[in-house]
Amino acid sequence: MDSTNRLTEFIVNHWSLSLAFVLLLALLIGSEIRRRLYGAPQLGPHAATRLMNDTGTVVLDVREDGEWKQGHIANALHIPLGQLGGRLKELDKYRDRTLIACCRTGQRSNTAAARLRKQGFASVYNLAGGMVAWQNANLPISKK
Repeated sequence: MDSTNRLTEFIVNHWSLSLAFVLLLALLIGSEIRRRLYGAPQLGPHAATRLMNDTGTVVLDVREDGEWKQGHIANALHIPLGQLGGRLKELDKYRDRTLIACCRTGQRSNTAAARLRKQGFASVYNLAGGMVAWQNANLPISKK
């Protein structure tokens, strides 16, 4: 009982701090729920590599031109996220294949993967951590 009384006393004496904690916790939980509901399944670099080696997987790089030129996954398709909506027809021939979307950190590609899933692409993954994680795993990049 003593710890319950002390917790109650802390909350009463530091109500603004307690409120901030509750709001921050709610935002974190909400963000995670949104990511799970509207995002795409995540693959780390090594799992992505295994999938790329085992099947006819297509990598879609949604970074901007300058980022792409600095290095990308070999044989990846390049469609910047801002152009994705207008260039979906280019991806129609890959509808029945597994797609892995990537960007620099995995944020933009998660958005792209979610859009593709909504457009009827059944097997779409996001490269968790993006090209940063890819390079940190010492996997090769191409500058062609």
